[in-house]
Amino acid sequence: MKNSENQRSHITRHLSAIAATTSENLKWRKPMAYDLVILNGRVIDPDSGLDAIRNVGIRGGTIAAVTEKSISGIESIDAAGLVVAPGFIDMHHHNSAVPFGEKVALRDGVTSPLELEAGVSPVADWYNRCEGKCRSNYGATVGTIAARERTFNPAYQTVFAGDTVYDLMAAPKQSNSTGKWSTQVPTADEITKIGGYLEQGLKEGAIGIGHCAGYMVGGSTTQESIIAQELSGKFGRGVYIHARFSSQMPPTSGLLGFLEQMAAQEVYGGGLLLMHMTAQALAESQRALDLFDAARAKGISILGEIYPYDFGGTIVGADYLHPDNYGPNMGRRISDIIETATVTPLTQERYDELIKTAPTTNVMFYNATWETVCQSLAHPTTVVGSDAFPYVMKSDGSPALEWDVPFEDVNGHPRGAGTHAKFLKMVREKQVDIPLPLAIAKMTSMIADFLAENGIEQMKRKGRVQEDTDADIVLFDPETVTDNSTMKDGGLASTGIPWVIVNGTVVVRDSENVNDVFPGQPIRAVVSG
Repeated sequence: MKNSENQRSHITRHLSAIAATTSENLKWRKPMAYDLVILNGRVIDPDSGLDAIRNVGIRGGTIAAVTEKSISGIESIDAAGLVVAPGFIDMHHHNSAVPFGEKVALRDGVTSPLELEAGVSPVADWYNRCEGKCRSNYGATVGTIAARERTFNPAYQTVFAGDTVYDLMAAPKQSNSTGKWSTQVPTADEITKIGGYLEQGLKEGAIGIGHCAGYMVGGSTTQESIIAQELSGKFGRGVYIHARFSSQMPPTSGLLGFLEQMAAQEVYGGGLLLMHMTAQALAESQRALDLFDAARAKGISILGEIYPYDFGGTIVGADYLHPDNYGPNMGRRISDIIETATVTPLTQERYDELIKTAPTTNVMFYNATWETVCQSLAHPTTVVGSDAFPYVMKSDGSPALEWDVPFEDVNGHPRGAGTHAKFLKMVREKQVDIPLPLAIAKMTSMIADFLAENGIEQMKRKGRVQEDTDADIVLFDPETVTDNSTMKDGGLASTGIPWVIVNGTVVVRDSENVNDVFPGQPIRAVVSG
């Protein structure tokens, strides 16, 4: 009897050991097949310095392998002759979560278009509207424009769930916009209320604060600039600013506008991104970049962003396009402003008419010289952003919103469709003489690192082609990638970018957008009470 009991005990221990070993093996063993594999591509990962032929395995929205070994998957892409890079991150995209804007951005390799300049408000409403409806990742700041409009105008109501640009510029009548956000100087109580809207937005997870002082030069107070930076420091986030002045002449130089915000940053902390800085500093751009580098050497988190064009896009009523500024301070003429819908240079008479009757009319305008743009893009610490502006239908000038709108039926500034492909072409043609890995870093890891160090922890998993990071990936042909959008046809898609992947899901396949997939995820700070 005793021997029988000992034997049963021995068998039980033996079976338990086998079960434990099997469980441990299953726990650590990775299945051989992946959801998607990218084979034989030139993987460029600026963060790690990898630049070599590798195979990439994706499982469950995550990069599970970057290897020289043979791998297989449910679906495979032959990437021979293509660069495999992190998906491009665009911090300056006014079409984030707008289907047509996403469509053209994806064809340009952008997997994370973010609305960080104008921002949104209410923040929670905007993120709720986007959930489950986006092909690309989405995220936004809380904007001072909307905070000011909400303060000054009790009749204001959002049409686009808090999207500032679309509410106040694309749909001003529907939102009951008064335009007071641009011109009204707030009282002390109103400044407190504006600050309250900004703080509430940060608590709701806004990436930071979008401050467009350049659109409210005579209305926004320096106190508001200080409050924006103070709150960013308090919450550990950043200010994404269109600085107050666009000028290369005293007393209102672009440099002075930069210094207004940099002074508050020195005191209160928080990050600071100077958006489309060449359009503000113009001929003083190199001096500005030297200033930013000196600040970074002191441990200050600051970046200069640039789009690869010598002309911008905005509304005709923008403060900096007033003839008193645009001519003497920016070195341009009224004919350097082009009405987007007709691609016709403005006359003084037409400018005056639009200011009176339709101040939110879309225009394009020449700003910095081409030489300044190229030199600034080549600077090792600048990053690339598109400032993608809303597209309008050629037929009637209404906003181009829907996914199925044909590329050729719209117009708008070409940067919304072509920024990243254009920059890669400029690098290939040595107009911007930098190595390709640095060019990619300016659109990926440098941006992800800035966002991560300013409160957006999830960005540590983006802007990289490494194991255990998010599978946001773009494949492009370094010999043919190019932009096709022009002033006359601003929505034409880039070419030479045949594959784009968002969180492991293919959203551009063989140079065609994929319909009915919505893998986009929110990019957002932790929501607090």
